[in-house]
Amino acid sequence: MSDCLFCKIIAGDIPADKIYEDDEVLAFRDIAPQAPTHFLVIPKKHYSDLSEIHREDDQLVGKIVRTGAELAAQEGLDKGYRVIFNNGPEGCQIVFHVHMHILGGRQLRGPLG
Repeated sequence: MSDCLFCKIIAGDIPADKIYEDDEVLAFRDIAPQAPTHFLVIPKKHYSDLSEIHREDDQLVGKIVRTGAELAAQEGLDKGYRVIFNNGPEGCQIVFHVHMHILGGRQLRGPLG
């Protein structure tokens, strides 16, 4: 999508602090981190929100989650971390390209909502 911020990052039109990339997913540090470690893992294929992901995408969703876990381990988040998918306007989704947040590096607080 030409107006999607994350699609522009994938295309290389907007810089990002990338920490992982392959043919299907990209991970990069959040530009406004909410924890000492805060990065996003996104599919390279554009999905506006989780409702656009179907059963045939199950392997990709698994890859996103697994990539996040592997990167969390590489980042030293062995004491724990938070995994968040914000979905839709009421779910506080700001960029409408599916993305998973990983936050950690300190004791996180709640509640979430």
